[in-house]
Amino acid sequence: MPCQITNFAEYLKSNIMVSLQSKKTVVAGGTSGIGLATALLFKKAGATVTVTGRNATKLSNAKKEGLQVAEVDSSNIPALVAFFNAQGNFDNLVIALGSTKGIGNFKDLSLDDVRAGFEEKYWAQLYTLKAALPYINAGGCITLITGNAASRQLPQTSGIGSINGALEIYVPILAKELQPLRINAVSPGIIDTPWWNFLPEDAKNKAFEEYATHIAVGRVGHPGDIAHTILFLSENDYMTGKIITCDGGSIS
Repeated sequence: MPCQITNFAEYLKSNIMVSLQSKKTVVAGGTSGIGLATALLFKKAGATVTVTGRNATKLSNAKKEGLQVAEVDSSNIPALVAFFNAQGNFDNLVIALGSTKGIGNFKDLSLDDVRAGFEEKYWAQLYTLKAALPYINAGGCITLITGNAASRQLPQTSGIGSINGALEIYVPILAKELQPLRINAVSPGIIDTPWWNFLPEDAKNKAFEEYATHIAVGRVGHPGDIAHTILFLSENDYMTGKIITCDGGSIS
């Protein structure tokens, strides 16, 4: 007789733990925010996790959390090639590199600022992906972190939306080109991360309160919300070529 599953939550948890046990994962930009939350969740699930970043203090703090760390500038192609060569083969790649550049009404927006945003996020993610490809094991998973500015088409987001949208167009194409590797992207909504530190604390809190009124779940997101989505994509070998929006149900 087939096995009866009496507790689906426990079954799911145990199977995720088995599928990620001892798997090697690299989280580029994994020293804060969504990247760090993802690295810690994967570690909890049994994976061996290495995070990259440029900030020595953040790298030191990540190391104290039990993560392997490497100081890598993701805009530096030779440094990326050297890192992945030293890293050797691994199973999962999460690219959580971001930028705060490219926000504002287009008529007032500096195109140099948009260009800087492309350098910090679009090009840095592609450089990382390109350098990592020879080392990702067959059947491995790649997850890009984009942003729902790519699809919401709101005022003041033409620059940052174009950066994220340019990354997202790669996903379904590369899913066909790179098989049996899998590639997906997670497109977060408003998430309380250090990305928002360009605002004073009072202004940030006020903005979050306003944003929450336009989100179905009634709150802005936490890094862990996105980390769980990334974990799902990495564990589920029937998911590839998809952009998964995780935004709490943005309603306007």
